Amino acid sequence: MFKKVSSIVLAGALLLSFAAGCGQQNSKTESKAESAAAATKDSASADSATADSANTTKITFVLDWTPNTNHTGLYVAQEKGWFADAGLEVEIVQPPEDGAEAMVGAGQAQFGVSFQDSMLPAVAGANAMPVTAVAALVQHNTSGIISLKGKGMDTPKGLEGKKYATWDLPIEQATLKQVVEKDGGDFSKVQLIPSTVTDEVSALQSGQVDAIWIFYGWAGIAAEQAQLETDYFAFKDIDPVFDYYTPVVLGNTDWTAAHPEQTKAFLAALQKGYEFAADNADAAADILLKYAPELDAKLVKESQAYLSQEYIADAAQWGYIDPARWNAFYNWINENKLFEVEIPENTGFTNEYLTK
Repeated sequence: MFKKVSSIVLAGALLLSFAAGCGQQNSKTESKAESAAAATKDSASADSATADSANTTKITFVLDWTPNTNHTGLYVAQEKGWFADAGLEVEIVQPPEDGAEAMVGAGQAQFGVSFQDSMLPAVAGANAMPVTAVAALVQHNTSGIISLKGKGMDTPKGLEGKKYATWDLPIEQATLKQVVEKDGGDFSKVQLIPSTVTDEVSALQSGQVDAIWIFYGWAGIAAEQAQLETDYFAFKDIDPVFDYYTPVVLGNTDWTAAHPEQTKAFLAALQKGYEFAADNADAAADILLKYAPELDAKLVKESQAYLSQEYIADAAQWGYIDPARWNAFYNWINENKLFEVEIPENTGFTNEYLTK
């Protein structure tokens, strides 16, 4: 009986052992199959990511200053995914000390923000770089001179005997000279005070200076919010030659020539951003504040309301650069011999990448 029971137990043990072994083998086989399937899936995902990466063009866009309402359309296009939809990965960066022109010209950024007057050394002369304005961010020059109300500087002639904060730039001072003299004033009587004003309201209130060159869409609105009563005149209202393009989108000429379709796609997405900002000022301001929460919300909202009327203004489309207006300003520089060489017509800009 003992032997029989032992035999049954032994047989049972062998059977259990065999079953366990088969189970382990099946488990190993299934595990290998699952691992293989997972590896195949991971490989497919990696291949897909690589393909997506290969189909995505990376673009660096360098600002001219800290984020502000001149840049709103850029942030709108980023937030709405319009760059991504166009196969673009756009990184927005702050400018180096030597400006956006140097970074774009060196190919460290494909696009950036500049101004027709300050970009001149980058597009002509001995230090010219491969850069070109490819779109106008704002259609008309919104800059001019602000002063305390009632101090007699509501017209350029009133600057006689007053302290003007100057950057000591030849084109800047020649511009001021022309508008003062066109208004019947004597420019030699204007006191030029070298000063980089960052807080216009405080500078005017303290009497540090009497008159400051500003962009009304930001500094002018800030003065209104501070309830500072001011006088202001715009340069373009005194002389149409000063209705030049400021600011503009600057592109690296070599890169845009080698990547025309990506350039067009980038500007098309940017155009959508600025069209949205023009039609939806409040919502666009909220998007800018999301990316730059350090900004004063009230200032951004009111500045955005002002600039929403200026992005396109009377142009047929956002971004268009009128050759006649562009050339008129550079011809004025030629006539006044304000640059080292004669600037040929149509230097420094193109409309060829804009969506018609």
